[in-house]
Amino acid sequence: MIIINCNNITKSYTAALSGTKTQKALVEFDLRVERGEVFGIVGPNGAGKSTILKILMGFVRPDHGTAMIDGQKVGDLNVRRRIGYLPENPCLYRNLSVTDHLVFAARTAGMSKKQTRKRIDEILQTVNLAHAAKLPIRTFSKGMTQRAALAYALFLEPEILILDEPMSGLDPLGRHLVVEIIRQYKTSGTTIVFCSHILADVEHICTRIGIMNKGVMAAVTTPEELVGADQGEHVGVSRLESFFLNTLSAVSN
Repeated sequence: MIIINCNNITKSYTAALSGTKTQKALVEFDLRVERGEVFGIVGPNGAGKSTILKILMGFVRPDHGTAMIDGQKVGDLNVRRRIGYLPENPCLYRNLSVTDHLVFAARTAGMSKKQTRKRIDEILQTVNLAHAAKLPIRTFSKGMTQRAALAYALFLEPEILILDEPMSGLDPLGRHLVVEIIRQYKTSGTTIVFCSHILADVEHICTRIGIMNKGVMAAVTTPEELVGADQGEHVGVSRLESFFLNTLSAVSN
């Protein structure tokens, strides 16, 4: 069953000085994601990956086309309540602790104090931040800040996770932790859409993988389809990396 449905989306950005729309981030873009699927999006910088995630969140409006989540328009309050979102560059209050942020999330959701304490303990254990529960965010490393923002995204047990570069700034241990968290939520049936430059992680945890380039979905594949695929001249790289390079080469020609 399709839960995320994007049809014919075009989005251009306006030049600051001239006021004219000069850069197309998405061009007649289509996306279908099934309920419970883990859909990974990869592509070079400027391919439009973050733009489509922001459109799904309702932060950015397309010039043309439609984006729907479970039959409702993106940005609808009832839809947003079901989504956990991790931006590419998390913006947390530096003088507050991760616990302060999670208490705020709990209060907006109407959780009791007992529920709040229990859930905070659970989620901080999940992201390995229990030891830093009361420390201000300004004392966190980039990787710890990333995990704190992920805790915020996961806190209310969303049905849908939209993650923009969730492994960004993480050391190998932190990266492994986030991969395992995504696998855990995949097992529970959560629908997950995320973009990443770390192709090995995408290949290992995704149900399907979309390759974006110049605002379009250039190809969609699965880990199963990548097995035995011809690497061509790209010897010594992962199957997804080879498919990625071959796809970009075909699009450019």
